[in-house]
Amino acid sequence: MTELHLETRNLSELIARLSAKRQEIMRPVQEHPHEFVLLTVRELAKRLGTDTATLLRIVRGMGFPGFRDFKEYLHAVSTMQFRVVSAYGEEAPDSDLAAHVRRSLDQAIKNIQGLKNSLDVERVIALSRRIYAARRVLLFGGDLSISLITFLQYNCTLLGIPVEAALTPGQTVHLARTAGRKELVIGISFQRGLRQTVEGLQQARANGAYCVGLTDTFVSPIARSANESFLVSVQAPFGTSYAAPMAFLSALVTSCAYFHHDRTLALMRKADEEQRHGFRWYPE
Repeated sequence: MTELHLETRNLSELIARLSAKRQEIMRPVQEHPHEFVLLTVRELAKRLGTDTATLLRIVRGMGFPGFRDFKEYLHAVSTMQFRVVSAYGEEAPDSDLAAHVRRSLDQAIKNIQGLKNSLDVERVIALSRRIYAARRVLLFGGDLSISLITFLQYNCTLLGIPVEAALTPGQTVHLARTAGRKELVIGISFQRGLRQTVEGLQQARANGAYCVGLTDTFVSPIARSANESFLVSVQAPFGTSYAAPMAFLSALVTSCAYFHHDRTLALMRKADEEQRHGFRWYPE
C-alpha cells in the first residue's frame, strides 16, 4: 500500500472523499467490511448493485492504486473489528475437546512463527536504544493487556530502567499529561483499541513524547496514534492469544538486557544473591 494509505487508515474518512452517490454505494462495506473481504471485484460490484468499472473508479477515488490494495486494506479493517463471539460461533461444536486444545496451540505457534518471519530485529534494537535514552518509560494498557504491561514493567525495573505504568483511565490521563520530549511511551492494545490507551498515546504524542504501539493491525487506532508500531497477531479459536505479544516483549527485554551487557550482569549478580538468601524465597 502507498504511504497515503498508511497515513489515512480510517475507512469512513476514505469513503468521505467520494461523491454522495458513491458514498451510498459503499455504505454496506463501511458498516460490515468483514462480509466483503473475500469477494472478487465482480462479486463485490454485484453485491453493491453497480458495475465493475464504476467500482474500480470508486476504489481509485478513495486513494487506492487498485482493487488488490483495497482488499488488503479491507482485510486489515476486518481484523480490527473482529468479534470474539463471532469467531467462537464459527467453530464447529466438536465434542472432541482435545481437538479444540490442539487448535489453540497450533494457532499460538502460527502467531509466533508469523512474528519471527516478519519482525525487523534492527527496529527492536533501535527501540532498546530509545528506552535507555529516555528519562522515563511510560507504559499504557488496560483490560487483558495489563498482563503484558506488568511483565514489561517488572523486567524494566529488574534492568534498572525508570518505568511507570498506567493501567486505569485516570492513571493514563495523569501520566500522559506529564509526558514530554524526554519520555518514551509504549501503548499496548489490540483489535479496536482500548479508549484509555489510544487517547493516552494521543495526548503523550501531542506533548512531544515518542510513542510506540504494540497492536495487531496497521489500521488500529493504536498504530495511528503512535510514532511507530509493531504488529503481532492475537488470533485464537477462543478469545485472544497473547503468545506472540509476549514473545515480542521477551525479545525486547532480551535486547535491552544485552544492550548494556556489563550493567545487566552486575544487576543479575545482585539478583542472584537475593534469590539465594532473600526473605522472599521459600527455604530449601
